[in-house]
Amino acid sequence: MNARRQKSRYKSRANDPPMTLRLRPNRDPTAASPAAASFFPYSLLFLVCCFSSLTRPSSALVHLRSKPFSFTFLDAPARFAVPVDGSGICGSLRVAEPLDACSGIENNWTTLGDGDGGGDSRFVLISRGVCNFEEKVRNAQDAGFGAAIIFDDQEKSSLYSMVGDSDGIHIHAVFVSKMAGETLMKYARGEEGECCIGSSMDEAAGTILVISFVSLVFIIIVLAAFMLARNCRLLRQRAQNSPASMKREAVELLPCLTFRTAFLSSKQTAETCAICLEDYRDGESLRVLPCQHDFHLVCVDSWLTKWGTFCPVCKHNMRT
Repeated sequence: MNARRQKSRYKSRANDPPMTLRLRPNRDPTAASPAAASFFPYSLLFLVCCFSSLTRPSSALVHLRSKPFSFTFLDAPARFAVPVDGSGICGSLRVAEPLDACSGIENNWTTLGDGDGGGDSRFVLISRGVCNFEEKVRNAQDAGFGAAIIFDDQEKSSLYSMVGDSDGIHIHAVFVSKMAGETLMKYARGEEGECCIGSSMDEAAGTILVISFVSLVFIIIVLAAFMLARNCRLLRQRAQNSPASMKREAVELLPCLTFRTAFLSSKQTAETCAICLEDYRDGESLRVLPCQHDFHLVCVDSWLTKWGTFCPVCKHNMRT
């Protein structure tokens, strides 16, 4: 009897249409896309660059008015010298003798200002090297100059922040590039007011900070808008692609019965549930679909409310 039932079961399954199981990846609509994830490092890099600019030495400008040319160069004020005030300072520019200013600088002017009072200030152009910056500035101060412009002796992409002891220093000192120094040396004429040193750009730090903050807010808004639009699109796609299902109230209206072994002889029911592939047992509740295929009540209810509106065996649509 058991062998006949087993053969009948296999034969019934062989005649049934094949069941197809479609698996869809569980995509989380709130997960960030690779493009959005890669956006964060660039944002962080942008902020690091902005705030690192605030920690660099403050910059000012050296401006030379020479006929028929006019030149402007970036400089780095010395940390140990007197800073230039907001209005800047202008004066005559002379080249130091000796150029490195490591010994006493020759003074060919009869009257020299100290750069702190009225009258025209006197600037001296000095080359880097041989001795330290502090010694150069002190020699310029001893020679009566109101400001020392020290230029690099090597071609470099960045300016050097001069350090030293500020005790006794009461003149201005700035550092410029080699190209700037050579240009100043070539076109300086020692004329009154031909060279000006602008104030330090410390006040620009606040502007940079504000720009950085506004940029950060803009980046956050753009990123939030991108993520919101992407999540809405994924939710719509998920709603459109979700499998059709029946409401539980409609499923419960389908007829059901309690299985008895006697049903097998009258062929009122099948022997096995085609969903869980388990044999029916006496007393189990079965649900019968309109196509006359029966299944465990729990199995077919879950199928119709979650996976589809069709019969798992013959693919008959419950909605038709």
